[in-house]
Amino acid sequence: MKLIVGLGNPESRYAGTRHNLGFAVVDEFARKCIIDNVQFTIDQKFKSEIIKLQELILVKPQTYVNNSGMAVKLLTTYYKLPTTSLIVIHDELDLPLGKIKVRMGGAAAGHHGVESVIKALGTDQFIRVRLGIGNLRTQSGEHKGQSLSAEKFVLEPFMPKEKTLVKHMIRQAIKALDLLLEKGLESAQNQFN
Repeated sequence: MKLIVGLGNPESRYAGTRHNLGFAVVDEFARKCIIDNVQFTIDQKFKSEIIKLQELILVKPQTYVNNSGMAVKLLTTYYKLPTTSLIVIHDELDLPLGKIKVRMGGAAAGHHGVESVIKALGTDQFIRVRLGIGNLRTQSGEHKGQSLSAEKFVLEPFMPKEKTLVKHMIRQAIKALDLLLEKGLESAQNQFN
């Protein structure tokens, strides 16, 4: 069984923000995989919205990004899943907008959601699909002509001129997930890194 977790914040005011890319990918992956209008349901036991398929559980933690590890730990413990069966999808400020990277393990690189998952599981040995949201302005600490902290930038919606690139990146992330599930980590890394 595989656990696919998209990181994001649950309130509607966060929909369409950079930090909610993980939710957007999981939503799109669910639309692609599911027949008969199966919907995410809130499962209080796991503090998440989930869809359980035969060998796949799609998850949107409702604990807010910075506490994602709580929901992930509840799920991996309940289903007795090794962390190597976990795929976490998240935004990545250190990658240029539109770039995708797939990797196993490594540091959180300042992403508080990934940091929370690592802390809760006691290991960094899980697969990540990293979705680039950065650009030259973010790397210099500037956005829309003004100084903006990383914490504020990730909660901003995408600018209209970025939306086409974001849609393409979501489609690429779906392809990466398909490849991870069908052929494994090495194939996905070879194609997307």
